Amino acid sequence: MPTTTPKQAPCGSWKSPISAQILTAKSVRLAEPRFDPTDDNSCYWLESRPQEKGRNCIVKRDGTGNTFDVTPAPINVRSKAHEYGGGHYCVNAGIIYFVLADDQRIYSIDAASEPAFPEAITAKGPYRYADLSFDSTRGQLLAVREDHSTEPCDENREERHQIVAISIKDGATQILQQGCDFYSNPRLSPTGEQLSWLSWNHPHMPWDNSQVWCANINTDMQLSNIRKIAGGNSQAPESCFQPSWSPDGQLYWVSDKNNWWNLYRLNNNGSGTDSDTECVFEMAAEFATPQWVFGMSCYGFIDADNLLCCYSQDGQWQLACIDFEQHTLNQLDTPYSDISALIAGNGRAAFLCASTTTAQELLLIDGGQNTIVARSSATTLDSDYLAAPQAITYSTGNGSDNTDNNEQAHAFYYPPCNADYQPMANEQPPLIVLAHGGPTGASESSLNLKIQYWSSRGFAVLDVNYRGSSGYGRVYRDKLKNNWGITDVEDVCAGANYLIKKGLADKDRVAIKGSSAGGYTVLAALTFSDTFKAGCSLYGIGDLQTLATDTHKFESRYLDALIGPWPETKDIYLDRSPINHIDKLNCPVIFFQGLDDKVVPPNQAEDMFGALIQKGIATAYVPFKGEGHGFRQAPNIERALEGELDFYGKVFGFTPRDDIKPVEIKNADSLIQKEGR
Repeated sequence: MPTTTPKQAPCGSWKSPISAQILTAKSVRLAEPRFDPTDDNSCYWLESRPQEKGRNCIVKRDGTGNTFDVTPAPINVRSKAHEYGGGHYCVNAGIIYFVLADDQRIYSIDAASEPAFPEAITAKGPYRYADLSFDSTRGQLLAVREDHSTEPCDENREERHQIVAISIKDGATQILQQGCDFYSNPRLSPTGEQLSWLSWNHPHMPWDNSQVWCANINTDMQLSNIRKIAGGNSQAPESCFQPSWSPDGQLYWVSDKNNWWNLYRLNNNGSGTDSDTECVFEMAAEFATPQWVFGMSCYGFIDADNLLCCYSQDGQWQLACIDFEQHTLNQLDTPYSDISALIAGNGRAAFLCASTTTAQELLLIDGGQNTIVARSSATTLDSDYLAAPQAITYSTGNGSDNTDNNEQAHAFYYPPCNADYQPMANEQPPLIVLAHGGPTGASESSLNLKIQYWSSRGFAVLDVNYRGSSGYGRVYRDKLKNNWGITDVEDVCAGANYLIKKGLADKDRVAIKGSSAGGYTVLAALTFSDTFKAGCSLYGIGDLQTLATDTHKFESRYLDALIGPWPETKDIYLDRSPINHIDKLNCPVIFFQGLDDKVVPPNQAEDMFGALIQKGIATAYVPFKGEGHGFRQAPNIERALEGELDFYGKVFGFTPRDDIKPVEIKNADSLIQKEGR
């Protein structure tokens, strides 16, 4: 409970009930709710458990409300296709079909058996599977397969992507589609007579330009009358998302051809011409999100006449029901600001949701009853220690003088918040500016304990949706094209200056933090501006040239749009790489890196760390064995957060109240201690 009179103490040194251990000890990551189409009472989902080294476990809730693990330890359910995975499992008639992390084969397990024991379906081989769905008409699986049988030493060859059908009896596999660089969402119509899917090709990402396809399919799985239903080309790009069949056999999808990701459908089983295509409900809102993983879903069919969907406006997610007969969209009142992974069918629905004060939950809607069937965190926190996010929009464009331009950026501002403490007299708080990953992604306003960890210790936090972020229409998303390392840097700098000018942050204690692509924005902002006094890069990018030549297939041409074609614009890559301008970087930086990262290899952090040591700048490097792109193990998650706090304490001159193992800082003598400022 809070004390009656808050006491003064230097910002950063406040004692907080939100520890690093709270983030992991009583928490899981929820994902991929699923229904069994043969069972109207059960519900399944995936839990990633930091205390079990990040193991993904399938959990079932039965008709009596009992919850139990379907996949016992040490089974880890995880696809590594595209490195990010997704669509890890599907369910039919009580049998779960899933991808095992260890060997990437597909296995089956009976949810009712005790003890549960998986059986291999696919044979050993150089394959990765994702986006699993069940073909009840033929008793087989549909999946996207990533074929790694190409020679890795041949730089001109990449793994092949295919849509395949897999027999659940003997694992016999039939290739249904190949030739495009990428596929997703293979889905059968209710009668099993048509197959739809999504595809895209280099150099595009799915949120840049992708196509919806449809074909007739016979009993032998032979395709005919293959036709493009929607999607653009290089001259007129269009992003499509989640092609799905309604119960009465109409094909739906989401497209941004009118700037906003809106819902469309194909009428009368047409060919996809404009006369056959209808926008279900046109509005300035996003009914989709960037497709970083397989199996994403923003809508589902309650029945043939009603569709449940979620959409984003101004960074806030809403829930709505579309009535096809009445041609209406009815917004549903919920306390949630973040809604995702929505599924529906046979009068039921489920989705992940979170609010500004509650962590992510899995909500089941069944028979008019709303039931929370799973929570990502068992910790209950007093609201007196939770900072309320404030949505702000500010002028940007050049990172310093924001008065003579019309460009704007969006962010969520979190003030320091702790009922037991207040800043010292005349003290402005230190500020952490967050740059989200992607960079095609977005920050949400739902409860994030990694943000509250800082605000409850006396930091202000600014979570920036810089130009290029999703959720604000395609025009805003495209503002990062050819400008990565420029507009995002301008926007994080302008956001920090906006708060400084308002007296909400100390200009001498401003840090910037980001992971992956956000880590690049961190290093670019520290190198090409003087706004920030410290930085934290988690598996971030310092060398764009190395990233262009050393990353995985899914993102291997991502930079073509963000920077320019490689190698034709090599000079731009060199010019925007912080590693090549280390002479301009003059403030302390801490690096955290997974040593098994295939997306941003460890040499990116190691090269930056070594360059800062040579220059005499205070720096620290914390590598984690057994971690890839993103940290999943509890000790490493905790170490990264506490190590960052220790680092800021030494840089900004405060002593944390937490019992923290110090990080080793190279060139620590260069730091000027300002204890108690």
